[in-house]
Parts: sequence; C-alpha cells; structure tokens
Amino acid sequence: MIDPEFFARRAAEVAPDLIGHLLIVGETGGIIVETEAYEPGDPASHSFGGPTLRNQSMFGPSGHCYVYRSYGLHWCMNIVCRPGHAVLLRALQPTHGLDVMAVRRGTQTEKALCSGPGKLTVALGVDKSHDGLPFDGHSISLIAPSFPLSPVQSVRIGISRAVDLPWRWYVAGSPWLSRKS
Repeated sequence: MIDPEFFARRAAEVAPDLIGHLLIVGETGGIIVETEAYEPGDPASHSFGGPTLRNQSMFGPSGHCYVYRSYGLHWCMNIVCRPGHAVLLRALQPTHGLDVMAVRRGTQTEKALCSGPGKLTVALGVDKSHDGLPFDGHSISLIAPSFPLSPVQSVRIGISRAVDLPWRWYVAGSPWLSRKS
C-alpha cells in the first residue's frame, strides 16, 4: 500500500511519480504507462469552478478515486491528490486478468485493452460505484514499482482548454499509450 502522504501533493508532482505503479482493480490490472495532471487553477480541470455534486470526490481525501463520465460515453478514473487536484489515468500495460479484460473490451488485441482512459475503465470494470473509493488495497490497489522510471513529459491531449500545459507523462515507446507522441 502507498503511504497516503504520497498523494497529498500537487497533481503535477504526483502524475509523473505514478508512472510504473501497478494498479489492481479486483482481478484485473496493469502498469501505469500514461497520466495527466489537473489542478484547481487549470481551466481544463473539473475543479476549476470549485466543488460541485459531480466533482465532490476531487475535493475529498487524497489517495481516493474520482470517477466521472466523459462526454456521456466513457468512465474516466483519476487519483485525487490535494483537494481539487487529480491525476487522470490515461493508459496501462495490462498484466493481470487479461482474459477478463478481453471479454469486457470485446477484443483479444492486448494493445487495445487499456490504451486510453475509457478503454482502461471498461477493461478494469471501473464505473461510478468506484467514485470516492480509496486506493488502499481492498477494492483497488496501487503498488509502487521496484525501481523508478523516467517518464517523458508533454502537453495533454484530448482537451480544448489549457492545451499548452505540459502535464502529460508517459513511458517513451510504450505500445500501450493512448496516443503515440
């Protein structure tokens, strides 16, 4: 289990440090290979306008899930850092429960299982019921890597505001990224 203090920082500090962590949800999971940071002063962040019913988990305890529906289509999973700060999990290298993930996603193509925030949540079985849950090893586990990785930093993708902020981190050359850079 990760020390809760690990999460009690700015999202832009936590996001690169999450690269390489193993995320387990139930019997499925994988290694985090891509993240994005969102903070209160960021117009692309759900916390930009302050707390609402939709984003209340984003202002809750550090080290908990913030799950929301994107464009009414896909669930997205975030890790809450400081209040109003969250890290979007964009992609995983699948390692656990690949058969279960393949059924959920309707594909046997391993590279397509978790290569995007919506794909990742479908593969892991994450939905609104996970919103507010802690990454404490009960329903959701986060395990630190045995050695730190040095992720590449770039601008975020798939947003229309604050597109110039370099708050995306990923494993260079990973075939599991949501989008190649």
